[in-house]
Amino acid sequence: MGCRCRAARGSVGGENKGEVQPRQGVCVGAGPRAASSGGAWTAQPTSLCPQPPAEAPMARPRVRLVVTADDFGYCPRRDEGIVEAFLAGAVTSVSLLVNGAAAESAAELARRHQIPTGLHANLSEGRPVGPARHGTSSLLSPEGFFLGKMGFREAVAAGDVDLHQVQEELEAQLSRFGELLGRDPTHVDGHQHVHVLPGVCQVFAEALQAYGVRFTRLPLERGVDSCAWLEAQARSFACAVERDARAAVGPFSRHGLRWTDAFVGLSTCGRHMSAHRVSGALARALEGIPTGHALTAELMAHPGYPSVPPTGGCGEGPDAFSCSWERLHELRVLTTPTLRARLAQDGVQLCALLDLDSKRRGEVVPGEATLEAFLESSPP
Repeated sequence: MGCRCRAARGSVGGENKGEVQPRQGVCVGAGPRAASSGGAWTAQPTSLCPQPPAEAPMARPRVRLVVTADDFGYCPRRDEGIVEAFLAGAVTSVSLLVNGAAAESAAELARRHQIPTGLHANLSEGRPVGPARHGTSSLLSPEGFFLGKMGFREAVAAGDVDLHQVQEELEAQLSRFGELLGRDPTHVDGHQHVHVLPGVCQVFAEALQAYGVRFTRLPLERGVDSCAWLEAQARSFACAVERDARAAVGPFSRHGLRWTDAFVGLSTCGRHMSAHRVSGALARALEGIPTGHALTAELMAHPGYPSVPPTGGCGEGPDAFSCSWERLHELRVLTTPTLRARLAQDGVQLCALLDLDSKRRGEVVPGEATLEAFLESSPP
């Protein structure tokens, strides 16, 4: 594939507002966003200059990587950075918070730029969109907000969460997504990984099957327990997420859900993201995989420009992570040439999630290729 030099893009947020100006003269291949007649997304390999002659056959990729930007709709500055990364070919998918302060404008951006968009199901931050907003609920604090990242987990563990109320809220968010985008989500995952929690994962799987959603996220990252750069609290949370994800495999499988063979993002979040660590996480995922087998993987990312209070959030204003420099750090890592060159060197091809619907010869259904080997090699 030949390459081209992309000039600076125009406005993302409208005339004279939220303009995105990617670097001049960045050489890229055809982006991963060309829509087919059926609404599915056909990925083209993102190429780096210099390119081989056009007649040279392209090597089969070792990894087909979906790069998903979470928290779309959280605030306009976050969304500006996410769209910038998408237009630069560094992000191939987004997950929308329908209770986010900027959900409506984010949906407009997704439609304008034809961004593959899924639902970021939220049961832990801000205000609900379903029946719970009209009265008391096991999902909410006395102030009417979700219980928080750890508070919701503690309530689930204590048996204090009414799973029927979880179902109502999830269905309301799926309906709200349809109102905003005018179509079904490409995938559904969970804000702060709530979708793999015990009990919740069963409700989640049933709802996705009923709504015809096929793809989700299974946050199992091989070797995350040995990532010494993670603070003890972050490593403990990552390991807890993985334990929940292993238990969610059964309900997800029984309801026909699919996911990528590998997942990366627990060890590369915020300040911890670098080209070296993303490459290393993918290398760990490839351990034991026969040469010639094309692995599918998802990189969870949180790019964007820092939120400026009080704008943003899901009803309570933006959180500390959203206001920090770490979101901008992820944006810079994703869009600078270092990561793109490293991925190309490692045989990684970026694609959109729905591209994985079309199996290539010798490939298996996403979610089945390496799961058994992963579970066997992961600590209980």
